[in-house]
Amino acid sequence: WFHFNEEDRWSLFHSYAFDFSVWEIWGALLYGGELVIIPYNVSRSPIDFLQWLAEKKITVLNQTPSAFYQLMTVDKEHPELSEKLALRYIVFGGEALNLTRLQEWYDRHPVDAPTLINMYGITETTVHVSYLALNEELSKSQANSLIGTAIPDLNIYVLDGQLKPVPPGVVGEMYVSGEGLAQGYLNQASL
Repeated sequence: WFHFNEEDRWSLFHSYAFDFSVWEIWGALLYGGELVIIPYNVSRSPIDFLQWLAEKKITVLNQTPSAFYQLMTVDKEHPELSEKLALRYIVFGGEALNLTRLQEWYDRHPVDAPTLINMYGITETTVHVSYLALNEELSKSQANSLIGTAIPDLNIYVLDGQLKPVPPGVVGEMYVSGEGLAQGYLNQASL
């Protein structure tokens, strides 16, 4: 969906014990890209991390929103490093994204350099269920974290207590089906 390729350089920011790492590792390797492991101390220092991203010419960065907010702060303070970034995509996951906080990023960066993507996932799908390419207009919308549409091998349904679809705008529970769903959930209501 994002046209990743063998020219991409992905950062491995997250612990391999965190499901986001599955996306980072296999996202890079399945497209023939390069997976670049971030030294632990660099991952804990936003300024060192920004400098590392620029030096290593990382094109795909995966971040939890809270980590990205720290990176945004040093990005603002060090425009000389920001100008050296090679990022094509920044993919968010792991927690809710506050869209209005992205306005500061869009004030300093073109909308598509890099493209910001919000992804939503649950353990039962390891890793992502949905995605939404963000833009400046969405960041100004005052909306909560929008999760977008289902990734191609999944379907998303919002159902009521009787497992009937609810109309748009009505509260319900999200259900997921498709190839990317873990086995063992069929007819297991408690799961």
